[in-house]
Amino acid sequence: MGRHGGTVDEKPWTFLTNHARVLIVIARNPQSRLRDIADTIGITERAAQTIVNDLEGAEYISRTKVGRRNHYSVDPTRPFRHPADADHRVEGLLTLFSDHDDDKQSADEPDAPAVTE
Repeated sequence: MGRHGGTVDEKPWTFLTNHARVLIVIARNPQSRLRDIADTIGITERAAQTIVNDLEGAEYISRTKVGRRNHYSVDPTRPFRHPADADHRVEGLLTLFSDHDDDKQSADEPDAPAVTE
């Protein structure tokens, strides 16, 4: 097929980088283990560790040890790193995906009974 036709032999691509995906997973579940992060987005645990280190080094997340587990905090005020997007904060990305999660959860739950007085 042509350039825009698409075949199964073409390399798959996505709009989000793995860094964005890791940030979203952590924002959704701040107690995520590296193994869970890796499994969720389909990368190795080592790749997840590298990305978490990158995000921490760039101050998008901070890590606190709670017992034997890490607890992450996301700084939603950090700007996107690419100069073309630097006037936007990652908060918009996180909101987009958390709103999507809320919409999906609402669709999966049965309607609540109406409250009458």
